[in-house]
Amino acid sequence: MSPPQPSDSTPAGRRPRLARDLVVLGIVGVLLAGAVWAGVAVIGKQFYSASAFVERYLSLISEGRASEALAIPGVAVDSTELDAAGLPPYASDALLRRAAMAALSDVSIVSEVEVPDATRVTVAYRAGTYEGTTVFDVVRAGQIGLAPTWRFGTSPLAVMDLVVKGSMTFEVNGFEVDKRQVSPDGVDADPLAPVAMLVFSPGIYSVAVDTAISATPGVAVVSDSPFTEIPVEVQAHATDEFVAVVQDRVEEFLTACATQQVLQPTSCPFGYYVQDRIASLPTWSIVQQPAVTLQPEGAGWVIPPTDAVAHIEVDIRSIFDGSVDAVSDDVPFIVTATIAIAPDGTATIAVGGPDTR
Repeated sequence: MSPPQPSDSTPAGRRPRLARDLVVLGIVGVLLAGAVWAGVAVIGKQFYSASAFVERYLSLISEGRASEALAIPGVAVDSTELDAAGLPPYASDALLRRAAMAALSDVSIVSEVEVPDATRVTVAYRAGTYEGTTVFDVVRAGQIGLAPTWRFGTSPLAVMDLVVKGSMTFEVNGFEVDKRQVSPDGVDADPLAPVAMLVFSPGIYSVAVDTAISATPGVAVVSDSPFTEIPVEVQAHATDEFVAVVQDRVEEFLTACATQQVLQPTSCPFGYYVQDRIASLPTWSIVQQPAVTLQPEGAGWVIPPTDAVAHIEVDIRSIFDGSVDAVSDDVPFIVTATIAIAPDGTATIAVGGPDTR
């Protein structure tokens, strides 16, 4: 008997079943590939997109992590870049620190769109009570494996150009700054010249003066436009305590003037003019002291022209007939003064007036 020969026929129903299985496997493969691709896209958007790059920067500045924020590619700038952008090349970095920063809240990505040579990311946020939006341009810096890397095409820093009148020192978000420390002129800094300081954008900065001599409520400054200049002017006013001290010193000065028994007390803002001769030594008193007010001027202060009244008692002998008249007159006069503030905070008061010699 010959051995059995293999059949070249397939059992009924096997071919359709195999085809169906292959179709199912193909569909599963496509679905798995789609799921993997979708997962990669989600991960890429969450961790490696331009928006994720910007969110990382915003998270750092909101948490006050200034040094880490400055280390993000495209944030830090040098004087050459500032000058090329028309910004003060000598801008100080004194405010690029945790102590001078305020937190952001409600940060969210509004949009991410491709523009020529960059990806434009718009974010919304709350800075204090201010609700704002800021636009960042970021560019591809390379990639690590399949993941792209980014850098800011335009630095998110801005420059606050701050003029503080009435004080050489001020506070920004509670951080104390002396103009002479941040000005390129150092100790020779012009008290009225603006000081340029780099700030993070977006950010909110409260500028205030709070010294024994002068004070002002905080002025809120919002930095919401990268690489722009923000002009700010703050006018400090003399404190009540300082005005009271100056009032006392002026009164002491005028009272001392009144002890001089002459018609024209030396270096004093009042005097009495006669064409005859005096028959007794004049006696002076101050019957109305000036009501001192202070106005800022440069690094110091001035007392604007202020009314006061002295009183003189003196006997006058006539050069015509020798008769003597007892004179008792009020003598109105004007007081002015300049108050210079030394670097150590001490004040020097120089009282003057129309009759001061």
